[in-house]
Amino acid sequence: MTDGDHPALPLLIPDTTPGLDDVRDALHRAHAVPALGSDVAATLAWATVVARPASVAATWELLASVAARDVAAARVLEPHLDALAILDEAAAAGFAIDVDTAGSWGVFAAEGAGLRLEARQDADGWTLRGTKPWCSLAADLDHALVTAWIDDERRQLFALDLRDPAVTARSGPWHARGLDRIVSAPIDVDGARAVPVGDAGWYLRRPGFAHGGVGVAACWWGAATPLRTALAAAAGGEHADQLSRVHLGRADTALWAARAVLVETAAVFDAGGSASEGLRAARARAVVADAVETTIAEAAHALGPLPLVADEAHARRVADLQVYVRQHHAERDLAKIGGDVAGGDGAW
Repeated sequence: MTDGDHPALPLLIPDTTPGLDDVRDALHRAHAVPALGSDVAATLAWATVVARPASVAATWELLASVAARDVAAARVLEPHLDALAILDEAAAAGFAIDVDTAGSWGVFAAEGAGLRLEARQDADGWTLRGTKPWCSLAADLDHALVTAWIDDERRQLFALDLRDPAVTARSGPWHARGLDRIVSAPIDVDGARAVPVGDAGWYLRRPGFAHGGVGVAACWWGAATPLRTALAAAAGGEHADQLSRVHLGRADTALWAARAVLVETAAVFDAGGSASEGLRAARARAVVADAVETTIAEAAHALGPLPLVADEAHARRVADLQVYVRQHHAERDLAKIGGDVAGGDGAW
């Protein structure tokens, strides 16, 4: 069953999983946003009232289900929920953090060649200066968690008020055809005060880093499921041939396998994780990314150019998803997995 044109819930996990009422409520609210994903302000307003699910499994179900409705909406919601989870995780770890969590949040942790954000401490606290790349929706958000260099070797996480006059969000370059509304340009920071979140290196050490990384993959997976639906419609049509069923079969088995990986990974993380959470997360992301890219290719081969030029929703979904899945670094991420396994951290 579906809710109108929307995929059925749940997509990933059993209907009896605890916490799904919060997921259903978030999706019901999303259905009431007329331009979900397209209207950034309205989508952010919705995201800020979404209750963060209590489990990893329910969180990934929420992200996948939102992405199945609109890719850009998931791209807005995921970092907001991730930031709130990070702040909760820091508090649970015993770090004192004086931050008001109201409003919209992002997470800016990427680095770029020639760009550097530095943090320096004085008697009054911490000050940030420099440029941070890949700051999604910085001109629209209220706050962000940002990584900054505290010396030549170490980075630390900070909560930054993006409305501070010392913070300037650039408008580009952003020539994207996919996720064109989710501008991810640099910010320039000139002496803005910031609140430390954890100590040096804590952002990467914490267990939730692996959880958040696979949460992004849950978005990719959910975003690809409507392409499977389109393939199924084509394969079940009056003029369908054997090849149309081959394309559907490839996409279906790839997404089915990725779903199994997401479900198992969520169960492991909810049970308390394992000694190799980082490797498990990297494997899961790689499996999902492969499944998504397979589904995009099979949809293109089976459906041809028509939906890419005549079906606005389909064309936008494909363009958005192609940009979003590039958060996976393809062969570089696989090389990292291979290095970990070769180094002895390869337990299944």
